[in-house]
Amino acid sequence: MVDRAQLADFLRTRREALQPEDVGLPRGARRRTGGLRREEVASLSGMSADYYSRIEQNRGPVPSEQMLAAIARGLHLTLDERDHLFRLAGHATPHRVTRAHHLSPGIMRILDRLQDTPAQVMSSLGETLSQTPPAIALLGDDSRWTGMARSMVYRWYTEPESRLIYPEDDHSLLGRIFTAQLRMVYTQEGKDSRAAAVVEALHDKSAEFRTVWSSHDISAPHSDLKRISHPELGIIEVYCQTLTDPRQGQALLVFTAVPGTESHEKLQLLSVLGSQRL
Repeated sequence: MVDRAQLADFLRTRREALQPEDVGLPRGARRRTGGLRREEVASLSGMSADYYSRIEQNRGPVPSEQMLAAIARGLHLTLDERDHLFRLAGHATPHRVTRAHHLSPGIMRILDRLQDTPAQVMSSLGETLSQTPPAIALLGDDSRWTGMARSMVYRWYTEPESRLIYPEDDHSLLGRIFTAQLRMVYTQEGKDSRAAAVVEALHDKSAEFRTVWSSHDISAPHSDLKRISHPELGIIEVYCQTLTDPRQGQALLVFTAVPGTESHEKLQLLSVLGSQRL
């Protein structure tokens, strides 16, 4: 059963505990009190300020599980805090086996400070959980996918257009790398896991996947250097640095280019213009 008073109090205390710099926002000279404003939390959560304010003021509708998950991300809640939020709203807590979908506060704080850099957070299954605007401009909005298509390796074998961001000469090697990564997750999580469901679906849908999977590669040679084929800027050579959070099953990918190179100039241009067409 929903406890509106406790729900409102919990949201208020967590909002007031967060500082603007914790979520990548400027403090500004006109801010009179510490903590975030309600409209800032609403923006971070992808909802209207009126909707969020009504919940925190102990009025309005009981938020859905989808809205609660968005608020948990906006407030940078830990897993325990997220579960508490769900209970207060009268919902069952999400299964911890899906913890990879909940961004850890530490990863979120780092990502908040990289808003002018191509960076994104991915799950162990290659699902894009969050992207900075320059990452969307460089790689496309990969957070829009649903279902099995959220997995990058699933799209690789079922959505031909997903390969267009890489030069064709790199496709064979990338397919082996993505498949080897999927096998590692499948081995770790077992036959009843989401990774196993992706493997089974790809076996049904892709002869190419069956061929690559049958080679039983657990690793494939690759370097941090990646070539991205941008539709308007052409080939961009970037280095991909990865910060992993094993407990959450997440990885923060940061893309950089060597200063003074043409690729570095292209990345700077993307950072300025974002995902708008050039």
